[in-house]
This record gives sequence, C-alpha cells and structure tokens, in this order.
Amino acid sequence: MHVGDGARYVAIRYSNAASRSAGDGVTVVIRRPHRLRSLVATPFVRSVVLKRDEVPDFGSYPFSIPAIRELELLELHPEVTLLAGENGSGKSTLVEAIAVAAGFNAEGGSQNMTVSTRESHSRLHKHLRLVRGTRRPRTGYFLRAESFFNVATNIEELDEGPGGPPIIDSYGGVSLHEQSHGESFLSLILNRFGSNGLYVLDEPEAALSLRGNLALMRRMHDLVAEGSQFVVSTHPPILLGYPHARIYVLSEDGITESRYEDTEQYELTRSFLDDRDRFLHHLFADD
Repeated sequence: MHVGDGARYVAIRYSNAASRSAGDGVTVVIRRPHRLRSLVATPFVRSVVLKRDEVPDFGSYPFSIPAIRELELLELHPEVTLLAGENGSGKSTLVEAIAVAAGFNAEGGSQNMTVSTRESHSRLHKHLRLVRGTRRPRTGYFLRAESFFNVATNIEELDEGPGGPPIIDSYGGVSLHEQSHGESFLSLILNRFGSNGLYVLDEPEAALSLRGNLALMRRMHDLVAEGSQFVVSTHPPILLGYPHARIYVLSEDGITESRYEDTEQYELTRSFLDDRDRFLHHLFADD
C-alpha cells in the first residue's frame, strides 16, 4: 500500500478474478485531490431504542442475551459505530436487528432485495425503534457475511430474467460466484457502495485478508467523507481501530462504550506482538 502527501491517494493491490488472465492482479487507485471533510451534519440514524415495555419475556432469546437484556438507548456515531464482543455476545444479533428495522432484507442486500432462503433472524427488530436524523440516505446496504452467497445467487437469478440493465453491473460486472469470497466482498464495497448511504455490516472481515481489511477501511473513509454512515459488528483489531469511531463492547455485563486501546482485541493483539514467545508459553502451559 502506498500512501503519499496526506490523503491524496491510496493504491491497494489485490488479486481479482476478473483480471487473472492478465497476470498477478489489479491495482485499484482511489484518488482524492485534497483531504475531504465529512458531509455528515446529522446521522441518518441517531440512536437505537429497545422498547422494553413491549418485550414479552426477558428470559427468552434474544432478550436473554445480557447485552440485549440491558439495552435501553444506544447512541450511534454520525460516521462509524463499531460493535465488538466475544462469540455469542449478541453483536451480530443486534446489528442484524438494526438492519431489518432500517428496512433491509434480513439475509442482506439493499432495501429492494427480497431473497429469503431460511428465516434465521431473531424477532429483536420488532422491538427496536430507530431514532432517525433529518437527512435521508440516498442508498444503503446490509452486508451479512454468512448469507452473502445467497445474495449473489439471487442477483444471478434476477439477471436471468427480463427487464432492465444487469444488476451485476453495479457490483463491478463480474459474477460474484466467479470470484473468491474476499474478492466478491471487495467488488461489493468498491462498486456498489456509494455516497450518502447507510451501511450496516455484520463481520465484513470474515472473508478479507489483512490487505482487504485495509481496503475496506479506506473505502469507509472515503464514503464517510461523502456523507455516509456505518454500523459495523467486527472482531479483529484492525477494523476496530477505525479513527474516531464509537466503539461498544458487548459482554456479560451488558453494553459499554470503550476506547480502542481498552478493548480486549487491542490488548491481546499488542501482548502477542510485543512478545510472541512469552505469550505462547503461557497459552500452552499445562498448569
């Protein structure tokens, strides 16, 4: 990755299925003539409220999840809000419910996508109220990593039917099934995502390499500068390190706002990198 003169340009090189015949890969260069300020005056979604008086039973799923059970009001950052936590902490359940409450299809895609293979989402969205800002998004997308394959299949099926330009053109023009998992994610992020959009991402790093995660962060940076808002659930410390984001950690204690440096992801990764041998010695110790 080459970064020069502030934020003037970034070159991200990654392998692309559409260019395999041409050689090692393709270089995507996103150029900006100068550092842009965010156009966001107010967020599309200001906060998320759990309508607690309408919850039938806090002892049943998903309301029995500690982070959900303790939820009252979750204030979103006007640019980027990140949800972190261990497996089972409820971050994907919450981000999925936010997406459905915002009008997105439960399996992912845009608000116009209706793909449904198996109803696996919880009823949490029915008990959430999104407090919206004065602006309305021009576009948006819900990326659910575990069901993106179904979305890609639905796009192909729709394109086989009559009427209108191919949907795949807005994803870069190459079948998402003819790319690797990570390449298809990048095709979505670099081509389908646009300015003034509301983007809800559930563990987008699942298919991405380290370089791919950096490409995602750079694309988020550019879209935020063009008026977009992101709500993201994530695990790795790279994406969690997005600057100025609001970070919430979901745990047995509920939902707490945290500094990046205070997250377990940061602390464990730093400990590992500072002294790998010592870290692994303690990890593998039998006592």
